[in-house]
Amino acid sequence: MTRSDDLIRRRDRVVCGGVGRLSDLTVANADGATLVDADGREYIDFAGGIGVMNVGHCDPDVVAAIRAQAGTLLHASVHVGTYEPYIALCERLVELMPHAPDTAAGPGTKAMLVNSGAEAVENAIKIARQATGRSAVICFTGGFHGRTLLAGTLTSKVNYKLGCGPYAPEVYRLPYPVVRAGSGPSEAEVVARELDRLRSAFRDTVAPGDVAAIIIELVQGEGGFFVAPRAYVQGLRELCDEHGIMLIIDEVQTGFARTGRWGAFEHYGVTPDISTWAKSMGGGLPISAVMGRATVMDRVTPGTLGGTYGGNPVACAAALATIDKMESLGLNERAEQCGALIRKRFEVIASETREVVDVRGLGAMMAIEFGEGGDPARPATALVKQIITTCREDGLVVIASGTESNTIRVLAPIVISDTLLEKGLSIFAATVSRHTRDSAHAVSGS
Repeated sequence: MTRSDDLIRRRDRVVCGGVGRLSDLTVANADGATLVDADGREYIDFAGGIGVMNVGHCDPDVVAAIRAQAGTLLHASVHVGTYEPYIALCERLVELMPHAPDTAAGPGTKAMLVNSGAEAVENAIKIARQATGRSAVICFTGGFHGRTLLAGTLTSKVNYKLGCGPYAPEVYRLPYPVVRAGSGPSEAEVVARELDRLRSAFRDTVAPGDVAAIIIELVQGEGGFFVAPRAYVQGLRELCDEHGIMLIIDEVQTGFARTGRWGAFEHYGVTPDISTWAKSMGGGLPISAVMGRATVMDRVTPGTLGGTYGGNPVACAAALATIDKMESLGLNERAEQCGALIRKRFEVIASETREVVDVRGLGAMMAIEFGEGGDPARPATALVKQIITTCREDGLVVIASGTESNTIRVLAPIVISDTLLEKGLSIFAATVSRHTRDSAHAVSGS
């Protein structure tokens, strides 16, 4: 029995089965964009701990910041005493991603820190409800916002919710504005249709005066990396302004250089009222943030937000070092370079593979969708599973996305070298070619 086999065996004995396992991969250590399993085998990492490791695994400066802070203050709780790393991180966040102009009275943006994306979403909704005095929330099909009660209610994918109800009330779901290049309605048609659908929902489903917030991912993480059209998001902003609704943008997976900007909202010419952040913010440690216009954040009753561990000093130190490293390495620009390279290779694969439905993404957040015969109505889930398994056998870690798990997404550390990125993409291309060729042979009987 290998060390990896033994580790998986031990996991199955003691870890709750509800904690999903995407594969039998084990991880003993990691560096940059490379993982090493329990048996010493190396893998190119295109999953990045599911979009967490934008600055790479075990970045030396992040590790040094963690060590230094761990020797000074491990924990205090911001509810008990105020400490420097929490305040310094909030200062940095509102400086980088302002949600409103500063005034003579102070910053136009305020922040709070918690531990995970789901926790950030839960608190964002609480802020919106208190700020508006309303309770209803509108979300979208394909959305993923976490697995806690309210966040799980907002999450779309059924597999994450089986047997977990009843869910939170006053949540209404609308179709996401899905656009696929080269198939289906045009972007302009999708935008017009879905904005009209929202207006209709205000008439026949929930009154706009009852809606506290609309929450949206500008690139859907678990939903298949669909990118919201710019005109749709701008229309959403206008409707929120018209009806006094808080626009919450979930930047948990898109944030901190993944799309080539600090936040994906910067691509759209709009600013959210409230936003949520996590994943790559902490450089590998669990930390998240809620940001918002100060006039919104200050309408919240003290004591209704927070938690014992929120804004842990060690995690704050890691986040500050991570942001510094993103700036010094120019990771926003690097993300655009990586994304262009990935898109180019994916488009070549698409031109040679009839099973490819679409190539899409923003910055270094890229995906390729598969359907039987290239038909989006016939998701090639089994094919994607085969591709992922073979890639892992050949030293590349990739993961699926989409409601039907028929899309493969790339969330490689943005610090990955061109050489390693190209090597990983070559493994991927060869694997796709092999499995689609085998599938074609099976169909033809040759």
